[in-house]
Parts: sequence; C-alpha cells; structure tokens
Amino acid sequence: MKSKNNHILTLVYRVVLMSIGSVLASIGLEIFLIPNNIIDGGITGISIMASYITNLPLGLFVFILNIPFLVLGYKQIGKTFALSTLFSVICLSIGVSFLHPIPGITKDILLATIFGGIILGVGVGIIIRNGGSLDGTEIVAIIMDKRSSFSIGEIVMFINLFILGGSGILFGWDRAMYSLMAYFIAFKAIDITVEGLDESKAVIIVSEKNKDISEALTDRLGRGVTLLHGEGAYKGKSTNVIYVVVSRLEIAKLKGIVSDFDEDALVTVTSVEASGKRYSKKAIH
Repeated sequence: MKSKNNHILTLVYRVVLMSIGSVLASIGLEIFLIPNNIIDGGITGISIMASYITNLPLGLFVFILNIPFLVLGYKQIGKTFALSTLFSVICLSIGVSFLHPIPGITKDILLATIFGGIILGVGVGIIIRNGGSLDGTEIVAIIMDKRSSFSIGEIVMFINLFILGGSGILFGWDRAMYSLMAYFIAFKAIDITVEGLDESKAVIIVSEKNKDISEALTDRLGRGVTLLHGEGAYKGKSTNVIYVVVSRLEIAKLKGIVSDFDEDALVTVTSVEASGKRYSKKAIH
C-alpha cells in the first residue's frame, strides 16, 4: 500500500510540474512573443505561422500537428514519455487558447524577445525535467540521435533553423532574427533548468535484481549496459553493479524501469561527457 501511495504521489507531483511548465510556456508565447510576431521553433513555430495564415486557433494546430510525432514517440521511445508529452501538449493548447485574447505585455521587441525566451525556456525545461516534451521535433531528434552521430541538441537546432528562417518570409527578416534570438535564449534557459538538454548522464545502479534491470534497460532504452563486480565493505556480500550512460531526457524513464523491479535500489547519477558508438548502441559487456 505504501509503495502504491508513493507512486501516486510521484505521478501527481510530475503532473503538477508539467502543468506549471505548460502554463509558463503559454505565457512566454502569447504574452510576449506572438503579439510581436516572434515565433518559437519546432511544431510550435509551424503552428504559429499556420494560425497567422488561416486565422484558426493556435491551440488547434499545436495539438493536431503534434499527434503524428506522439504516435511515433509512443512506438519508438515508450509509453511514459509519449503520454507525458501528450499531457503537456494538451495543456499548452489550452493555455495559448485561454491567453490569446489577452494583449501582449510590451511592444518593445527586444524586451519581448528576452523575457519571452526566458519564460518559454524555463517552462519547457520543467517539462523535460519531469520526463516529457513539448514539441514533436524533439521526439524526432531523440530517435535520430540513436541512428546518427549528431546530438539531440544539434538535430533540434538544425530543424529549427529552417523553421525560423521560414518566419522571415511571413513576418519579415527582422522578426526572423528576433525569433532566432528568442530561440537561443529559450535554449539556454532550458539548458539551465534541466542542466543540459542533451547532457550525458552516467548512472550506477546497485540492486540484487541487476540482471532483470540490465535486460530491461537494454530492451526499453536501447542503451549498452555494463555489469561491474562489486562487494559490500560492511557485509562483504558480492553483487553486480550496473553502469549505463544515457541522455538527460532518458533519466526519468530509467528511474521508472529500475523502480519496476526494485524500489529500494541505489541509483546514482552524474554528468559525464560521452562519445563513441557504444554510447548509442545496444551492447552488454
């Protein structure tokens, strides 16, 4: 019963934080950026331009255009991540629809760019930190990251450069440059909020169910797992210690996998710089 209650409290905690993140993102967009024709990157940026052209609600485009990527994320990344992202996208769609009638807080384009970028980035960062996402392009980047030498951050930036460039045709090239500035500010805010959008994390897991956990990590995360021999200094009991390197976006899912097998497992997470094929390939040593 205690375990079930803890699981429910953790879920409620994550839902509340993802809701807060979505509200902040909505404020950054509708109160600062959009009234000044400054767009975000990714599906949100495409949605802003589509809404401007058609005069249809932005929230409608945010939801509809993200659906194919959510289906892809469900199949390729996992149910927890896809559902967390779906919840965040729904909250964002509702948030921008609710705030749309409210006029922008400033007409100063530079102020709107800076504060809009910061608030948007913090909101997205909170969502990522709790195992979700707010944009379909990030799902594509995570999948492509496993099949290419480019990092998630590099793939997202590459996609967004084309989207932000498209805003120059619609809103003028000065607005495109402000949009690019807002994107970099938001990206930095995300970086600070989650300690790196694509930062590699080395995870050490101590558990008697190390075999089951290592197999689940390989199957469900697609990451190479190393089993290290360990011995307790106090009781002298031998066991295998799991060592795995994952991206920051995978930490929440990893903890969930470990908890499924052993809620008392010791999990330590540290930041590392990782490179090489073994980082993204399935390989148990």
